[in-house]
Amino acid sequence: MSMPTQGPGLDPGAAGAPHSAAEVRGSSIGELMRQVTADLSTLMRQEVELAKAEIRQEGRKAGKAAGLFGGAGFGGYMVVLFLSLALWAGLSNVMDAGWAALLVAVIWAVIAAVLYSMAKQNARRVRGLAQTSDSVQRIPDALKPHPEGVTR
Repeated sequence: MSMPTQGPGLDPGAAGAPHSAAEVRGSSIGELMRQVTADLSTLMRQEVELAKAEIRQEGRKAGKAAGLFGGAGFGGYMVVLFLSLALWAGLSNVMDAGWAALLVAVIWAVIAAVLYSMAKQNARRVRGLAQTSDSVQRIPDALKPHPEGVTR
């Protein structure tokens, strides 16, 4: 998607906008301010449209990547499932099938417990909005006058 590089008033051929120093001198301050305001408004609209187009494009890329990650995660899940079934079947050649299934389940329980413990430790390290909350609580103090001057 191509956005124009010049808006109305920026293009020397734009209708209604002064093009020479003599035309600018002949315009009133109010007219010049109206033209500057109109040009800024047009520029802002164009920038917003460009940002929207970029966000849509990046959103599509991110959505595709998320879908591929989801597919990879499901594929990994299926691999783990069938490897677990293969381990169960292999162990059932050595021991009773019920005990083999229980052994595979215990292995997965240990893996789950270790992952849970690691996740819990990482969750404790997440600070969240502690800094934001702290700075918001300081705002009322910052607005109060301090007779001794600026304090830190």
